[in-house]
Amino acid sequence: MRIGNKTFDTANTTYIMGILNVTPDSFSDGGKFSQEDAALQHVEQMIAEGADVIDVGGESTRPGYQKITEQEEISRTVEIIKKIKQRFDIPVSIDTYKAKVAEAAIAAGADMVNDVWGLKHDDKMASLIAESGVCCCLMHNRKEPKYASFIEDLKSDLEETLHLAKEAGISPDKIMLDPGVGFAKSYQQNLEVIDRLGELKELGYPLLLGTSRKSVIGLTLQLPVTERVEGTLVTTIFALLAGCAFVRVHDVQENKRAIQMAEAIRKGWKAK
Repeated sequence: MRIGNKTFDTANTTYIMGILNVTPDSFSDGGKFSQEDAALQHVEQMIAEGADVIDVGGESTRPGYQKITEQEEISRTVEIIKKIKQRFDIPVSIDTYKAKVAEAAIAAGADMVNDVWGLKHDDKMASLIAESGVCCCLMHNRKEPKYASFIEDLKSDLEETLHLAKEAGISPDKIMLDPGVGFAKSYQQNLEVIDRLGELKELGYPLLLGTSRKSVIGLTLQLPVTERVEGTLVTTIFALLAGCAFVRVHDVQENKRAIQMAEAIRKGWKAK
């Protein structure tokens, strides 16, 4: 898979998408990187620690989040995307479900759209992605967390998203899927989808897992958001073992080291 000017071996390697929240109300680091200098310093740090893609978000999607206008989201994200592309040689993703925001971000240099509604919120999003030629990460989500058969329904929902992508003309080699841990799922369902990630590979697309510091970890370990690194690392290893192409994380260095260790165990001893 090619994102921006980088090629990713999504069939054999697990890469890191580093999270940059330029929001005042993100669940884990709200306001910490909303100033440009702090944001750019954090990007530099994440790259040094091993990030392969930077995901820029201008609106929090935590439970009970405060919706903002498209213009506000654009004002938070566009300039920082421009600066990242000017200073660093790394692909950039825009975390948004709004076509106008995605359009502005792509014009600013974004190489990927990360849509937490899987093309189902804004009917202009699919055609925008197709026409711009950028990659996309399409996440599972639904308005009501009611399922007859959880994994089968999740797959069906993602197949609906893939149909929208195909109808709009998005190239299959520009799509990855995200099972949407923490979105329209119970605690038990979040655990289940992490455990059964391998079954989603049947859909035929690279997978991204985003569990970093999320409530499924906090509820399991009874820990606040600031103490969920170890729990996140476990989910990252589950992602690697299931063949996920990306993990989306806050703590880049720790996750990078965990991936390197796991890959050494799986592959390193076989190297000639």
